[in-house]
Amino acid sequence: MSFADLGLSDELLRAVAEAGYDEPTPIQRQAIPSVLMMRDLIGIAQTGTGKTASFVLPMIDILAQGRSRARMPRSLILEPTRELAAQVAENFEKYGKHHKLSMALLIGGVSMGDQQKALEKGVDVLIATPGRLMDLFGRGKIMLNDCNLLVIDEADRMLDMGFIPDIEEICSKLPAQRQTLLFSATMPAPIKKLADKFLTSPKTIEVARPATANASIDQRLLKVDARKKKQVLIDRLSGHDVRTAIVFSNRKTTVRDLAKDLKRAGLRAGEIHGDMEQPERIRELDRFKEGEINILVASDVAARGLDIKDVSHVFNYDVPWHPDDYIHRIGRTGRAGKTGIAITLATPADAEAVEAIEKLTGAKIRPVEGPAAPAEPDAAPAPDDAEAPRRGRARGGRQAQDRPAREERPRREPRPPRAERSERGSARREPEEERPRHDERPARPRRPEPEPDEEGWNGPIPSFLGQTLGS
Repeated sequence: MSFADLGLSDELLRAVAEAGYDEPTPIQRQAIPSVLMMRDLIGIAQTGTGKTASFVLPMIDILAQGRSRARMPRSLILEPTRELAAQVAENFEKYGKHHKLSMALLIGGVSMGDQQKALEKGVDVLIATPGRLMDLFGRGKIMLNDCNLLVIDEADRMLDMGFIPDIEEICSKLPAQRQTLLFSATMPAPIKKLADKFLTSPKTIEVARPATANASIDQRLLKVDARKKKQVLIDRLSGHDVRTAIVFSNRKTTVRDLAKDLKRAGLRAGEIHGDMEQPERIRELDRFKEGEINILVASDVAARGLDIKDVSHVFNYDVPWHPDDYIHRIGRTGRAGKTGIAITLATPADAEAVEAIEKLTGAKIRPVEGPAAPAEPDAAPAPDDAEAPRRGRARGGRQAQDRPAREERPRREPRPPRAERSERGSARREPEEERPRHDERPARPRRPEPEPDEEGWNGPIPSFLGQTLGS
C-alpha cells in the first residue's frame, strides 16, 4: 500500500514524496482514512512508528477548505513539551508547503507578544502546550469556540506531567460537536477514562501491544559498579560503533555534570534538560541534528516523541524511575524501519527498577558482558567458642574469618616444670624463706573510734571548733 491509496490530495502526496517517504507505516495506514472520515480516534502505537504524520497529513487536507478568523483557531494540537510542539510545527511546514495554511506555536520560554500577533491574524492550526494556552486564554487573547478538531498527543505523558485537569478545562471550552484524536504509546486507566469522557464512539487502533518496545531495537543490560559507571559510559561512547547517541539521566543536575565530564574526555557532547531556556534547547537540538555534536545528554524532556534521524544508540545512564519512560527513551533509536541499540547501565541498587521494566514489557533485557558489580560479601562463619567475638573486638574489630582457624595456629611449646620456672624467676623476687608468712605479718593497727561528745556527735571535729577564745 502506498500513500496514494489512503485518499490524500495530490498536493499532499507531492510533499510526502519530496520528504522521501514512499510507504505508510501501520499506524498511518489505519489512522489516516478514519481521520479523513471525521471519526474520533484512539491511536496506540510504539514510539517512532509515525504517529505524528498519521494525524498531521489528514489534518492538512481537512483544513484545506475554509478560512481562519482572528483569535479563533480552527484546530488545536496539545503537546506535553516544547520540543514536541516545535517538532509537530516542523511537520506541518514540511507536509503543508503546497497548501496555504497558517499556523501558530504557543509554548513557554519565548516571547508572548509574537504569539499574540500570530493569533490576531487568525490561524488554521494552533500547536500548544497546555500551560501557555491556558495563560493566553485567561488573558482573553484566544477563543476556542470555533475549534472543530482537537488532537491530544502523548496522552500518557500529559498524565505524568499533571496536565489532565488543564486538558479537561480546555475541552470544556471547545465546541461539543468536534472531532477528537488521542494518540499515545501507552494507555493507562486514567487516560482511558479521559477518552471515554471526551471522545464520541472512537475507533481504537492498536498496532502493538501497549508498552511494548520496537522489535528493531537491540536492548541490552550492562551491570556495573556505581563507582565505575561514568567511566564505563565513556568507554562505550568512545567505541567505533557509536555514531550518534542520546544519553538519558533521571536528574537535571546529573545531565549537566555528565555532559561536562564527557567533554573533558574529548567527546562531542551537548545537553538538554528542563532548566534550559527554550532557545538554548532548540540550539542544542539543531547542533545534534546537524552533526556538530554526536552525543546528547538529556533528561526525560527529550524522551517523548522527538524524531531525530539515525540515532544509532540510546544509553540509560540511570534506570528510569517509571517503567513507561523506558519505552519512550529507547524509542529514540530504531526509527523509520532502521535498527538501533539501547544499553541500560544498572547497578545492584537498580534491580527492582529493572524488574519493573521487564514486567511491563513482558520480556527480559538481554545481559551483556561488562565490568561486573562487586559481589556481596558472604556471611561470617560462626565463632569457634564464646570468646571469639571478644577476641575480635579486642584486636581492632577483626572478623573471625580474617584470623586463621584454631587448628592452623602454631602450637605453643609446653611450659617448663614449676621448679624450673621458680629458678628462672628467682632473680626477680625475694627468696621464699626471707618473705614473712601471711600469718607472721604484724597486724595492721586500726584507727580508734572517736568518742562521742556530750551532744552525741561522733564525727571529726573541725579545727576551728577545737580553739578556745583565749588561744
